[in-house]
Amino acid sequence: MNIPDEGETLGLFEPLMVSEDAPVRVGLNDLALELAEKSAAFRSSLPASIAGALAGLVRVMDCHYSNLIEGHDTHPVDIERALRNDYSTDPRKRTLQLEARAHVAVQTWIDEGGMVGPPTAPASIRELHRRFCELLPPELLVVEDPTTGARMTVVPGALRTRHVAVGRHVAISPGAVPRFLARMHQAYDLPGRIAPILAAACAHHRLLWVHPFLDGNGRVARLMSHAMLRRTLDTRNLWSVARGLARQEGTYKAHLAACDAPRRGDRDGRGTLSEAALAAFTEFFLRSCIDQVAFMEGLMRPDRLRDRILIWAAEEIRAGRLALHADIVLKAVLHEGQIERGAVQTLLGTSDRTARRVTAALLEIGALSSETTRAPLTLAFPARHAGRWMPGLFPDQQADRP
Repeated sequence: MNIPDEGETLGLFEPLMVSEDAPVRVGLNDLALELAEKSAAFRSSLPASIAGALAGLVRVMDCHYSNLIEGHDTHPVDIERALRNDYSTDPRKRTLQLEARAHVAVQTWIDEGGMVGPPTAPASIRELHRRFCELLPPELLVVEDPTTGARMTVVPGALRTRHVAVGRHVAISPGAVPRFLARMHQAYDLPGRIAPILAAACAHHRLLWVHPFLDGNGRVARLMSHAMLRRTLDTRNLWSVARGLARQEGTYKAHLAACDAPRRGDRDGRGTLSEAALAAFTEFFLRSCIDQVAFMEGLMRPDRLRDRILIWAAEEIRAGRLALHADIVLKAVLHEGQIERGAVQTLLGTSDRTARRVTAALLEIGALSSETTRAPLTLAFPARHAGRWMPGLFPDQQADRP
C-alpha cells in the first residue's frame, strides 16, 4: 500500500518541551519536584501488603476514569466482575466490560514490568495499542469516516494509513507518522529527575497531535503517560492521574485543544505551536497528579482507614452479612499487615472450625485475600466496598446486577 508522506517538517509540532529559559519553567520545575517528593513520601508510608492490595484497586480506578473520558461509563464493580469472567447479560454492558478488561490487562502488563523499552519509543507506543485493541470485541474495532460514512476496521498496533482530522486539528499525513514518533522519542527519553516528569505531560499532548492510530489514541496517550510516571517516580500504581483528568474533563480537553494552536507572537516561544499553551497544560497535568497523590494519601491514613473498615465490619456483623468476630481478624490484619491462617484460631480463642468459618467469610466477601490456601491473609480493596472504605474514590453510581 502506498502511504502518502507529504513531507511535513518536524518543526510543525515544536516545541516538544517548555524551554529551560522560559519564564514559567522555574514554576514547572518546582511542581515536578513537589510531585516527586509527595509521591515518594506516600509510597514509603504504606506497608508492602497494603500497597500491593491498593495497587489492584487503583488499576480498576484508572480504567474506570479513562473509560469515562472516552464516554464509556463502566462501574468499577462491573470491571472487577469482568476480571473474574462474570459478564452482564446486557450486550452493551458486556462490550464495555470487555473493553475495561483489556485496559486493565495492558496496565497490569506495564505495572509488572512487561514494557522493556522506554514508554515513548515508537515500538512501545505501538505495543500499547496492539495489546489493548487485540483484546477488544469486534464492534469496538470499527470506526466511521465522519465525511463519507465509510466503516473502517482498526488493526491492533497498526499506524494509520489515512488522513484524519480531530475537531479543528488536521493531523499530519499518515506516511509522516513514523518520522514524528521517532522525533518524539528523541525529545522525551530524558535523564534526570525533573525533565522526565515534565516530559510525561508534554508527550501526552504531542502524541495526540500526531494521532498515530485510526482510533484509540487517547487511551494510548494516557497509558503512555502512566508508564512514564511509573518509570520516573516509581509510583507502584498507588495513585492515578486519569482520575484527576476525568474529574476535570472539560478543562482537560480545552487544554489539549489549546495546545493545537499556533504560536501567539514573538513572546510565545520559538516553535510553530504555542509554548504558553503547552506550559499551561503541563501545569494542569502536574497539579492534577499532585492532587491525586494528596487525595489517596488522605484516604490511606492508617487511623482513618482502620476506623472506616471496622465501622463497616461492625455494621455487616449486626446485619448478619459477616461472621461474628470477623472484625477482630480485620483489626489484626490492619495492625500487622498480614496474619498467618493458623493464627486466627489463637486470635479468636475459638475452635479451628469457627476460625476457618470466619476466615472463609472474609475471603468470600472480598475483605481479605490470600495467594494460596496456605498463604498469609492480607487486606484486599474490592471495588464493591470502596464506597465505605474509601469514600470519594469513585462516583456515586449503580453497578449492573449479576
